[in-house]
Amino acid sequence: MRHRWIFLVVFFSLPLSAQEMRFNMTPGVTQVSQEVYQLHMTIFYICCVIGIVVFGVMFWAIYHHRRSKGAVAASFHESTKVEVVWTIVPFLILIGMAIPATKTLLAMEDTSEPDLTIQVTGSQWKWHYSYFDEDVEFFSLLATRPAEIYAERDKRENYLLEVDRPLVVPTGVKIRFLITSQDVIHSWWVPAFAVKKDANPGFINEAWTRIDEPGVYRGQCAELCGKDHGFMPIVVVAKEPAEYQAWLQQTRAEQALAREEEQRLLSMNMEMDELMALGEKTYQARCAVCHQANGAGLPGAFPALAGVGVSVDPAAKAAHISIVVHGQAGTAMQAFGPQLSLKELAAVITYERNAWGNNTGDTVQAAEVQAVMNGDAL
Repeated sequence: MRHRWIFLVVFFSLPLSAQEMRFNMTPGVTQVSQEVYQLHMTIFYICCVIGIVVFGVMFWAIYHHRRSKGAVAASFHESTKVEVVWTIVPFLILIGMAIPATKTLLAMEDTSEPDLTIQVTGSQWKWHYSYFDEDVEFFSLLATRPAEIYAERDKRENYLLEVDRPLVVPTGVKIRFLITSQDVIHSWWVPAFAVKKDANPGFINEAWTRIDEPGVYRGQCAELCGKDHGFMPIVVVAKEPAEYQAWLQQTRAEQALAREEEQRLLSMNMEMDELMALGEKTYQARCAVCHQANGAGLPGAFPALAGVGVSVDPAAKAAHISIVVHGQAGTAMQAFGPQLSLKELAAVITYERNAWGNNTGDTVQAAEVQAVMNGDAL
């Protein structure tokens, strides 16, 4: 009997320390996320009280009306009082739940009058961020090393939750997110902000946040979107407004400089060694996840590049460039033209045509990639 009482005391004391326990929701770092947490705990406590009352009455009735005490079951049919009680009481409980829930839901959906708007576009398997009216956009990819994924090296602290380029936002301002997808359904989820919105192709969903404290906040794609769904993290870095403006100006200048560099590349020819070095790096970051590091592909899903197809056909150089730049309709092959620079495109196609024993001897230059983008014949 003593052990039973200890179990009951521990069980019913769980809600009192729920906030400190790992399995509970996070209070988050925004006003809305804290309102969501408080709503969650309020509903949780109400459910606990209902459970205690209902099971308490049930166990009391079972104990005091047991057969060994000579209890005889009553025989009755209908009771207006009981029917009124079990209708009105649940109704009042639901109203008590609905009022704070509605208030919180309305706050979560109020995206009006934002100070900053960012378009978030999901694709297999990366996020693209575009800052409205700021001339800044970039892709954010998983930065966890393949050696960690394949258990060849020890996993770092933020395994599968680190990216090459995080989303940078200012603190203290209302940020609206316009969330969509380029291919399948994804879901942009950052628990610390209480933001979780599906990214649907052909549709735009809205969400917003206002972050009060600078810091690094992590999330993930929360919709099963393909074989590498688990390799699609989100990292948001919140900076003080002055630091954010400095980052914004620097990023804008870097991207403008990169565009100027691409224009210069159109009149230059890169050497094979330089193309292969950059091409291997780009391939490992962008292509190996589907076509494998050795170019063998995945039978039935992603075609091999080693020893077969356009990557070894001397007459298919233009077709090879076109597939990488424009993608291939009806397949999982994305259009990498908007995602990579001319230099990276030229390098990765050169690498594919000369790695793994393909050895076509072809080099692909930025001008050739630009010609395919413009629809010109090589």
